[in-house]
Amino acid sequence: MLVYDGDCGFCRRCVEFGRRHLPLMPRVSAWQELDLADHGLTLDEVTRSVQLLGPHGLRASGARAVAVLLALQPRPWWRAAGLVMMAPPVSWAAEAVYRLIARYRHRLPGGTGACAIG
Repeated sequence: MLVYDGDCGFCRRCVEFGRRHLPLMPRVSAWQELDLADHGLTLDEVTRSVQLLGPHGLRASGARAVAVLLALQPRPWWRAAGLVMMAPPVSWAAEAVYRLIARYRHRLPGGTGACAIG
């Protein structure tokens, strides 16, 4: 399951992009619709970054969650992008870019005041 901020327009646009372009998209849920404790998540985790929860204890957040989601795709270009994103030093840069985007998502296309991280 991919857990995202359902109040954020930018986040919703990213989820819709994934639904349109990724052949294998997990179940997607806004954190506002979940009992976080039932999924082992905290409010701090879900307000800070996207969360990917999967079988056998799979858990990833932020850029790593995006990379894992891409690496699991059947199409080779998505899979390659995900694998590259998981390998240092690209993974370090991907996480830095993710944090930058998360910090300023309210200023990006589709973003609103609800997207701002406190």
